[in-house]
Amino acid sequence: MLKILKPLLATAAVLFSGTAFAADFYEPPVIEAPPPQIIEKEVSHGGWYIRGDVDYHWSKLRGTEYITYGCCTPDPGSDSFDTTDLKGAMSLGAGVGYKMSKYFRADLTADYWFKSDFRGSTSGTCGGVPCVSTDASSYSALLLLANAYVDLGSYHGVTPYVGAGLGGAYVKWDDLENTIGGTTDVHGGASGWRFAWAVMAGASYCLTSNLELDAGYRYSRIEGGRMFEESGIGVGPGFDKGISTHEARAGLRYAFGPSGSANCAQPEIVAYEPPVYEPPVYK
Repeated sequence: MLKILKPLLATAAVLFSGTAFAADFYEPPVIEAPPPQIIEKEVSHGGWYIRGDVDYHWSKLRGTEYITYGCCTPDPGSDSFDTTDLKGAMSLGAGVGYKMSKYFRADLTADYWFKSDFRGSTSGTCGGVPCVSTDASSYSALLLLANAYVDLGSYHGVTPYVGAGLGGAYVKWDDLENTIGGTTDVHGGASGWRFAWAVMAGASYCLTSNLELDAGYRYSRIEGGRMFEESGIGVGPGFDKGISTHEARAGLRYAFGPSGSANCAQPEIVAYEPPVYEPPVYK
C-alpha cells in the first residue's frame, strides 16, 4: 500500500510546488496612464473699444459754379473758376466702436478738419473790359461717419483691414475775397450739412493686450453745396460740386475688458488632467 502512495504523493508535491512558484513570479502587464491633454481656451472676440486719430489730408474740389448777372454780363448766367487749389491740412478724430466677431467690427467717428486754404482765379469782362481776378478763402469741416470694417486675420500682432463709412459733413467756408486790379470785393462764406461717405484700408499693431496702433489710408467724398453768397458786383451765390479728400491717418484703439483686444489677446492654455488611473487587480 505504501509503495502505491509514495509515487502519488511525490507527483502531487511537484505539481503543487510548480503552481506556487508560477504564482509567486507572475507579473501583470504595465499599463501607463495617458499624458495630460493641453487645451487652448478660445478668446472672446466681442467687446467695446474707443479710438483717437490724427491725420493729414489733401483736398480737391470736383468743380465750381457761380451765378453772374447785372453789371458783369448782359443776361444772368453762370460761370466757374478758371483755376482752383486747396492746400493740405490736419485733422483730429475720436470714436467708439464694438467688435462683433473675430473678423467684423463697427464704430462711430467724428473728425474735425482744420482750415484748408483755397486759392482760385477767374477771367471775364468788367464794364466791357477784360479782367482777371484772384480769389482766396478757406474751408473747415466736421465729418461724422458710421463705419464697418473687416479684419483680415492677425499675423504676429499685425491685423490688416478694409472698411467703409456713411454719414454727413458740416462744411464751413470762410468769406471769399475777390480781387480785381487792386480792388477787393468780399463774398460772405456759406456753411451747411452735406452727405458724405468714405472707404479705408490699413493695419493695426498690438502694443499691449488692450492697446493697438492703427495706421491707414482713407478716401472721403463730401457732396456739393453752397460755397459763398451774393455780393454787390453782380456775382453769386457760388457753389462747389463736392470735395474729394485723401487722408493719411494714424491713431490708437483701446479695447475694454480683462481679455483686451481679440486681435492681441493670446489663447489661454488649460492643462486637462484625466481621472486618476486605477490599474486592474489580479486575483
